[in-house]
Amino acid sequence: MTPAPLVQHFDLIAQAPGGVARLRELILKLAVQGKLVPQDPNDEPASELLKKIRAEKDRLIAEGKIKRDKPLAVIADEEKPFELPESWSWVRLADIVNVLNGRAYGKQELLEEGTPVLRVGNLFTSNNWYYSSLNLEPEKYCEAGDLLYAWSASFGPFIWAGPKVIYHYHIWKLEPHSKSHFDVGYFHTYLQEKTAEIKAAGHGVSMVHMTKEKMEKIVVPYPPLAEQSRIVTRVEELMQLCDALEASGQLEAQQHAQLVNTLLGTLTQSETPEALADNWQRIATHFDMLLDRPSSLDALEQTILQLAVRGLLVPQDPTDEPASVLLQKICTEKDHLIAQGKIKRDKPLPSITDEEKPFELPQGWEWVRLNDLIRIGSGDGLTAAQMAPNGTIPVYGGNGVNGHHDHANVEEPTVVIGRVGYYCGSVHITPGRAWVTDNAFITRYPKSYLEMEWLYWLLVGTNLKENDSATAQPVISGRKLYPIVVALPPLAEQLRIVTRVNELRSLCAGLRQRLAALQSGQKQLSQALIENASS
Repeated sequence: MTPAPLVQHFDLIAQAPGGVARLRELILKLAVQGKLVPQDPNDEPASELLKKIRAEKDRLIAEGKIKRDKPLAVIADEEKPFELPESWSWVRLADIVNVLNGRAYGKQELLEEGTPVLRVGNLFTSNNWYYSSLNLEPEKYCEAGDLLYAWSASFGPFIWAGPKVIYHYHIWKLEPHSKSHFDVGYFHTYLQEKTAEIKAAGHGVSMVHMTKEKMEKIVVPYPPLAEQSRIVTRVEELMQLCDALEASGQLEAQQHAQLVNTLLGTLTQSETPEALADNWQRIATHFDMLLDRPSSLDALEQTILQLAVRGLLVPQDPTDEPASVLLQKICTEKDHLIAQGKIKRDKPLPSITDEEKPFELPQGWEWVRLNDLIRIGSGDGLTAAQMAPNGTIPVYGGNGVNGHHDHANVEEPTVVIGRVGYYCGSVHITPGRAWVTDNAFITRYPKSYLEMEWLYWLLVGTNLKENDSATAQPVISGRKLYPIVVALPPLAEQLRIVTRVNELRSLCAGLRQRLAALQSGQKQLSQALIENASS
């Protein structure tokens, strides 16, 4: 019998973060502990089966078909992790199966035709096959229905379902001493549970050093043969239910994402702040349904930034000095710096075409290229030896703070753009004095005419990484950044936008905390139900 809470609360457990994965682990755990199906007193007990297996093994040894192995140590009490049902027995793996090594191959032996050579990669993800022309002893081949165990960096049990193949050295074949007293499905289930136990303990890499001798000594809970079959059937039924829960969850997640994108899309399609307010009101009643997962909050925050850079987040004030005047002042200051030799005159960029304007500008705004607003320059490199463990000045690279130093190359809050690598295009603001490495750009701009936080949100919302070099190592440069077209609001509106963005992000942070608390509660409830089912 499956413990009642497990079946009754399947849906509830599955709803928690990682719930379906924990259900699968629990099913395997209950299966090998004898708690998944009821025992039948009419079943021939495992102790009698083991006598028959021992007799068959002795016969194979006498006939020279297998070698006599060294006597295995008696199973100590500390090797028995739980209490077995009365009809079960503890047994070492080598008492049931012969653990057979595959064959190692040199490159010159792996051919384009012949008998397929089954490697660990073919069991997991690879469809790239090699072949062999060698004629090997029968034990080096495996056929459909054989139980295998991959013991290399990727490890775990498999029931081979393909054609006759040669199996590689990093795979063991577990050949039963008596097939008539061996349910391959049950032993596959047990080895799945054992593998999950190893991975959960964080010792997965230890399988690289697993030896045949250690594998043979593994202690196995061995049920009556009829119960082995019942366990396999029940495991398959429950795993199919997990598959359905997982599939429905993925479908629901996909549908949810489509709904979120559609409804939030109505916000970015608004033409005016007034239209935005109407659209916001329409979807506000659905927020409890929409904002029930971190991905939805990510989408909402991205939408907030899109609204900000489009001028839809706050209303325009006709008394604001228009961006056209602001732009003239910026150009004047830029010419002054060029005349003083503080910056170089850049190459003229083409005028902004109508095709480059993705939306209708609010009144008082202007289309500009980033070249009109900012200048960028690479920071200064630091070696690991130059980092100061006790330094007080944060070091900024492409991904934000990644160390400390005793010196600074910027003396005040500065916008920093990741220049290279995975974090290419990421944007940060230093807290004041900081060291910026050559993995990032230091951004200069006319501080009298641009609000720094507005510039920060503009760059974040512009998604600079789309303008990388598309190489194996992403890199952005001034040649890519400067031509980007952005919308420039009046200075006073920049300040209002920053205030509103910070308010809304604060609300999102509160929602994230509430969501994290809810998910934590779901996880604790799920864990309690699982523990109750396995006790």
